[in-house]
Amino acid sequence: MNSATQFKIVPDESELKSIDRQIGFHPTVNEHPQSLTREQIKHFNEHGYVAPVSIYTVDEILAIRIYFDDLLNRVIADGGTSYSISSAHLKYGPVYDILTNPKIVACVKDLLGENVVGWGSHFFCKIPNDGMTVAWHQDSSYWPLTPTKAVTVWLAIDDADVENGCMRFLSGSHHYGHVTYKESNPEEHNVLSQTIDNPEQYGTPVNDILKAGQISLHSDLLLHGSEANNSTRRRCGLTLRYTPADVHAALGWNAKGVVVAGVDSSGHWANPPRPTES
Repeated sequence: MNSATQFKIVPDESELKSIDRQIGFHPTVNEHPQSLTREQIKHFNEHGYVAPVSIYTVDEILAIRIYFDDLLNRVIADGGTSYSISSAHLKYGPVYDILTNPKIVACVKDLLGENVVGWGSHFFCKIPNDGMTVAWHQDSSYWPLTPTKAVTVWLAIDDADVENGCMRFLSGSHHYGHVTYKESNPEEHNVLSQTIDNPEQYGTPVNDILKAGQISLHSDLLLHGSEANNSTRRRCGLTLRYTPADVHAALGWNAKGVVVAGVDSSGHWANPPRPTES
């Protein structure tokens, strides 16, 4: 069986509630980071994110953008959308290569420790004037993982700024634990299914402005979202999800996990090989 068919892509509410999840922020303790600075580690613990961090050169990210342009055209021709390319590292070799990029993994290791699994890869591509927002949400609300230690890397494939709907963080909101949410309604034009009432009570909004080739990293408990892209420029980002190898994934989600650093001593994560398809 293909590993991409062994898990439920979007767990429903009853399934998530049936899992005894340990939900809470786990501060990073790392006196000797190798890629990030001590100041960045402190900022992650206090504010829930680190940004920006430069990874790819101009030429390198141009090659990735050209690849994505072709991939997007293929997906749309097959009936998909600019938001539907998910768990892409299980199907496309070049995305697997980005997930396992040593420069990215080194930053993640500084936050999560020596044994790291990369389990998620999802393109969030806002076409010019597409009108779609991403409401304030916590990543952990959607994921059958315990305990909540995951980190999301957001790689800018295009420049991301306020004009074209860059991501925003509510700084410090990860300290509130799991925040109560409600289902979003169609009038919100929300890419996702959840939204938070009165989000500003949880932190100060910060724009995650990135140049193409840069990344940000944020906690799975940090409230974040983005406004619609009302500009004439596209805004594409690739989200990469990582967690310590000792985190447990329910509902078959361990099938997604690639060991990108250290070891998975429990053998819980499937650690699929690099796919051959491009």
